[in-house]
Amino acid sequence: MEDHAGVTRTAAQSSSPAAGDHRRGLLLIGVAIVLTGLNLRTAVNSVGPVLEEIEAGLGLSSGLAGLVTSLPLLCFAALGFAGPPLSARYRDSHVLAGALLTMAAGMVLRATAGSFWLFVVGTVLAMTGGALGNVLLPSLVKRYFPERTGLLVGAYSAALSVGGSVVAVATQPIADAVGTDGWRWGLGVWAVLAVVAAVPWLAVPARKGVSRGSHTAVRMRSLLHSRLALALAAFFGVQAMQAYVIVGWSAQYLRDSGLSAATAGLLLGVNAIVVIPVNAVVPALTVNPRWQRPLLALFMCAYVVGWIGLWQAPLAAPWLWMLLLGLGMGTFAMVLTLIPLRARTAETTAALSTVTQGWGYLLAGGGPLLVGVLRGATGGYDGMFVLVLAGVVALTALGWLVTRQRYVDDEVDRFVPGWSSAGHCTDVLETAGAEAPVSAHVRQTDDGSPRG
Repeated sequence: MEDHAGVTRTAAQSSSPAAGDHRRGLLLIGVAIVLTGLNLRTAVNSVGPVLEEIEAGLGLSSGLAGLVTSLPLLCFAALGFAGPPLSARYRDSHVLAGALLTMAAGMVLRATAGSFWLFVVGTVLAMTGGALGNVLLPSLVKRYFPERTGLLVGAYSAALSVGGSVVAVATQPIADAVGTDGWRWGLGVWAVLAVVAAVPWLAVPARKGVSRGSHTAVRMRSLLHSRLALALAAFFGVQAMQAYVIVGWSAQYLRDSGLSAATAGLLLGVNAIVVIPVNAVVPALTVNPRWQRPLLALFMCAYVVGWIGLWQAPLAAPWLWMLLLGLGMGTFAMVLTLIPLRARTAETTAALSTVTQGWGYLLAGGGPLLVGVLRGATGGYDGMFVLVLAGVVALTALGWLVTRQRYVDDEVDRFVPGWSSAGHCTDVLETAGAEAPVSAHVRQTDDGSPRG
């Protein structure tokens, strides 16, 4: 008995440091995820408040200004698809650290650009952190915090809103304080946050002892056979279009309606601030299936009243309209939570996140661009309001589909015989730097479908 007790004590003592290291590793990953969330929209939300100054400083037409507001979405779409290949070859911690540092460099380049095309190059680099963070964070939450999906998605979504709101409120005052070409400082100062967020990812250690056959990857193209995956991508795209029309054009619309630049920027900040508690609460409610459709109905009503109010009476109650639009933007936190809820594994979540956000942002990119073109052609904003209200109708129909309790894994299994959510890939995989690299080998059928 004494020997048995001694062995038990020894085993407990030997396992305690490992358990402590594991908890500290999870805490570090959680902090890194939240800090990354803080930076996901800083490069985007800093443009709207000083769009007029950017137009004047770079000599842009309305069409090119529309391209400036759409470019982040196009970057999110194109760069997001690079997430899984990079994650397969390198540690996720290093991928995200590199993306955030590239983001910081791009923000500085964009702020110092003397021509439109150099501004475009800086913007593409500045969107790297947001694009890769968009697609990788949901899968990291699924892998490391499967029992706390709502909590972690809520935490980094709220951090995203905090970063976006601070930038929206502070960019114009920074530009005004600097004076001539102050918009450059308003765009570039946020590079500091990206550098800070890169530090914890670099500190996440690799750990040995993980089986080389324990990690798998899912072919993204197989998800195109899932109607649920396509509906999620369309839902994500339409809600992103709504959000980026608000971020890119609402401040300029309010300025053209008679408000000062500072007040318009402050109202955009109010919109972003409202989203903070919304994004913190919505994921925890979305994990409960009974709340999903009531939440959808609430968001759609908020969008309808907010858009119509802003269109017909912009100066009557602009605070209320922007507040309601902020509530409607809760669709973002909702769809982020639905991505892991509609996949059975972390590997399927990573693929679904990439397909949903990649194609979704590509769809959304046409919205702000079209607003700029319509504004240049008509001299007004009626086209913008017709576009976003049509989007609300589409969101309602798509939202009804994605709130059905189904899994994309099951749909793909029906459409692609032999497909498995545990399909392997040949690339080296390593997740978040908390484990050693693992590898597997491809085995595929004649039609290209991977088998587990």
